Amino acid sequence: MILAIGATTTIWRKHMRKFLGNGEELFGTMIQPVLWVALFGIGMARTMSGDPTPGGGSYIGFMLPGIVALGAMGGAIGGGMNWLDERVRGILKEYLVAPIPRISILLGNVGSTVSKAMVQAAVIFVVGALLGAEAGGSVGSWVIAVALAIGYSIGFAGLALSVASRTDDLMAYHAMIMLLNLPVLFLSNALYSLESLPGWMRIGAMANPTSYLVDGIRQTIVRGQIAEYPLWLCVVVVSGFGLLGLLLATRSISSMTGRK
Repeated sequence: MILAIGATTTIWRKHMRKFLGNGEELFGTMIQPVLWVALFGIGMARTMSGDPTPGGGSYIGFMLPGIVALGAMGGAIGGGMNWLDERVRGILKEYLVAPIPRISILLGNVGSTVSKAMVQAAVIFVVGALLGAEAGGSVGSWVIAVALAIGYSIGFAGLALSVASRTDDLMAYHAMIMLLNLPVLFLSNALYSLESLPGWMRIGAMANPTSYLVDGIRQTIVRGQIAEYPLWLCVVVVSGFGLLGLLLATRSISSMTGRK
């Protein structure tokens, strides 16, 4: 147990040191969600007549949880790229011959991906607050919101690692992962309410875990928003998605290492 924790921490620290020490990667990771909040949010709010959200709150606050989801997806894609790069360069073989549990390799990669997503989420909320979004709630509400963001990040991190384990080509990886990136964001309630969607899109949004993350964060820590799902359902769906991502990644890594 102690060995697994130590190995996981070492891999996590390695990835985070690389992330924080690479100015270009750090800037690119942060600027995209900030631009979404600052440019897309303000632009969309100005084009809407009347109350832009069902609860009458600001559109910046309405879309803010969706940008957190976008940041989590971006972090997951980056985590998958790191995993693919380590596979191609042979670094993964060094992990495999080391006397450490295989689960440490998975948890170290997932942990660093989730940590990057949480850094992004903090930046996004600061920018959103500066632009007029009203965040609040009790300590318990913030704990639930953070737990939802972590669970969602784990789900997409596992999914990205699974995809990256099945290809040796970076372009093929991007092609596969982009099939899930923006469609997952737009086929949800991240940028518009469920009641404004046509029937077929509403069905797709209800099957999308992004919708439950977004709604859970809205009703816990963003003021002036109306819940579209029960909070318990948001927690169950996002938790299930996180578990599914871990199972997919575990299966992929086990197949690579020859362990069941």
